[in-house]
Amino acid sequence: MAKGLNKVILIGEVWPKDPVMSYTPSGVAVCKFTLSTDESYKGEDGNWVSNTQYHNIVAWRKLGEICSTYLKKGSKIYAEGKIQTDTYEKDGKKNFFTSIVIRDMVMLDNKGGNGKGPDMTSEPNEEVEMVSDKGKDEGDLPF
Repeated sequence: MAKGLNKVILIGEVWPKDPVMSYTPSGVAVCKFTLSTDESYKGEDGNWVSNTQYHNIVAWRKLGEICSTYLKKGSKIYAEGKIQTDTYEKDGKKNFFTSIVIRDMVMLDNKGGNGKGPDMTSEPNEEVEMVSDKGKDEGDLPF
């Protein structure tokens, strides 16, 4: 049995720039971008306070290619993935960098926000397709 669960669900906007696509030396596609999420609440003085968080997103393989093709600055998406923290050393000091590695993504705005994707607003009862990085042998939990 697993000792824990590392799962993140975010709904936000690609911001402040377009996704960047690159390839590893072995040819594996990787797309990186920032996703902003907003929350609003009433402060102690009764005025609304807005809080924006920025998340470093990484999408691998086919999902990365799809993100690079259809997403741009301002695109709204639903994303599922996991938190991953990497370390690196600079000037003799250990630094940490946290990102969200997504495995599933749904474009929430019309045509992926840039006119190149599928139109998801034409039929109100039309199902939205989730794009996934999961392999065919991976599936639901084994219980």
